[in-house]
Amino acid sequence: MAIRPILVAPDPRLKQKSKPVEGPVTDEHRALMDDMLETMYDAPGIGLAAIQIGEPLRIIVMDLAREGEPKQPRYFVNPEILWASEEVVPYEEGCLSVPDYYDDVERPARVKIRYRNYQGEQIEEDCEGLYAVCIQHEMDHLEGVLFIDHLSRLKREKALTKLKKAKREAAL
Repeated sequence: MAIRPILVAPDPRLKQKSKPVEGPVTDEHRALMDDMLETMYDAPGIGLAAIQIGEPLRIIVMDLAREGEPKQPRYFVNPEILWASEEVVPYEEGCLSVPDYYDDVERPARVKIRYRNYQGEQIEEDCEGLYAVCIQHEMDHLEGVLFIDHLSRLKREKALTKLKKAKREAAL
């Protein structure tokens, strides 16, 4: 396992659409998921899409365990939303690719998803609360969408200006 660098907006790779994993889930995919999980824990974060480490594959890792609780890693290969509730809820989101910026995003309160897990088994699940928010946020990454893309143009530009300034200061 290895900690990989996380891409930060406005890196153009974050805007590309990820490709489906073809065929079975292989040891190579599992090694990628292990690296992603280690990278996510190190950051620290609760979700990470493969594109965030420069791998344009439809793979997500997540762990919603609270601090002090045992780790509960989850793996999603080729996730898809089968159903979304009409009810939407605001939730303050942040992103490892948009560090130190948080804002409210409205998303469906509940979703039904289908994906393959670490072993390659197909799973269907109903999600709500933080789980629903996080899976939708990470699935947006697979489509080249950042959470700031859901904000007003002014808020999005403010976030990107802050990131560019931090990058310039880090380069000094």
